Amino acid sequence: MGAAPFTHAVDVRYLEVDQQGVVFNMWYLAYLDDAMTAFLAHRGLRYVDMLQAGYDVQLVHTELDWSGSLGWGEPAEVDVAVARLGRTSFALQFAVRAGDRPVATAETVYVVVATDGSGKLAIPALIADALGVPDPLRER
Repeated sequence: MGAAPFTHAVDVRYLEVDQQGVVFNMWYLAYLDDAMTAFLAHRGLRYVDMLQAGYDVQLVHTELDWSGSLGWGEPAEVDVAVARLGRTSFALQFAVRAGDRPVATAETVYVVVATDGSGKLAIPALIADALGVPDPLRER
């Protein structure tokens, strides 16, 4: 990940743990989604404000690799950083860890869409600002 990622704390709940005593794989996508919304809010864009402005983001692709596991009650964190930006989409990198122990890495691509159902849109300034995209990149 690049410089100074945002870090989101995760509380591993009992209901997220499978019979093997570790977090069931589907919950990692929920952790990433929570981390994405917290990342945007930390950068000044609450999700509800984005929706009220007429924009939403849809997950279109995630690659997720595990190098460990999380157990019930184990403190965990998700680091979030911007990986890349396109005209209508952006990708975030995630690193899930328990303390200093790596658990999983992921990259998710999101497409900006209109809340009225009319389809995908170019990334608007309020999302670009939250992603920390410099002005010259917006002109692409």
